[in-house]
Amino acid sequence: MTIRIALAGAGAFGIKHLDGLANIDGVEVTSLVGRTLEKTRATAEQHNIAHATTDLAETLARDDVDAVILATPTPMHAHQTIACLDAGKHVQVEIPLADSVGDARAVVAKQRATGLVAMCGHTRRFNPSHQWVRQQIQAGKFAIQQMDVQTYFFRRTNTNALGEARSWTDHLLWHHAAHTVDLFLHQTGGTIVQANAIQGPTNPELGIAMDMSVQLKVDTGAICTLSLSFNNDGPLGTFFRYIGDTATYIARYDDLITGRDEVVDVSRVDVPMNGIELQDREFIAAIREDREPNSSVAQVLPCYEILHDLEQQIDD
Repeated sequence: MTIRIALAGAGAFGIKHLDGLANIDGVEVTSLVGRTLEKTRATAEQHNIAHATTDLAETLARDDVDAVILATPTPMHAHQTIACLDAGKHVQVEIPLADSVGDARAVVAKQRATGLVAMCGHTRRFNPSHQWVRQQIQAGKFAIQQMDVQTYFFRRTNTNALGEARSWTDHLLWHHAAHTVDLFLHQTGGTIVQANAIQGPTNPELGIAMDMSVQLKVDTGAICTLSLSFNNDGPLGTFFRYIGDTATYIARYDDLITGRDEVVDVSRVDVPMNGIELQDREFIAAIREDREPNSSVAQVLPCYEILHDLEQQIDD
């Protein structure tokens, strides 16, 4: 059975999804939704996509769309996900699920009402590096004592990963912290019992804090220390240090080393070695098998409950 996909959002992450989908058998991208029609048509032509539009509703009305991947601006995620489900389409929305806990809860409620597959792109669950660590945990060979995480960018203007102007403002808490909060819950299997956050000054042009620190503790006793910055002038990216009872591991996207700089072979964890493609493969498999996917909107909701609590703490 061919799964016919529409992609909304032809920016940096949208292209990564198109590249991943091209490697999955039985998948056809039938519609592309973008911000400007000329650019969207050009991208569609490059990827052999027959239909291009700037109107998601137009795409949702098409009979040749079974499912939608949303790689659109964060403020659109929740209401677009609900629109997809209302239209009878399975949906994968890029992280974050929403930028408020109320919207996140509304998405989960809609998924439960429709019974359709709805997942959120919490890519860290799929990176081979983090999957390898999880396998060690599940085998009883490793237990997390602390996760020490650095999420660092240099971003003084509203630009995306391709250096292009954004129509919206990124956020350290509701986007970048979501990766780590969810991964910490996923890897430990615990429940947050303590959560603290502080943030630095607000950038007058962007209107957001450029630096933030988060501390978490789960009922297993494991703790997480997360540092986030848009002020950091290299190296860039997110670095996860797993400090455990038997070893220390450092993960950066799909790669993993020990605390002694020894490379860990994660090539047998999954095929391929690309977290975004693995995420898309899970979405397609869940549709075909009529099951809840890893990183379903229901599974990741606790992350957004914690982000809400942290936001309230910061505001107070």
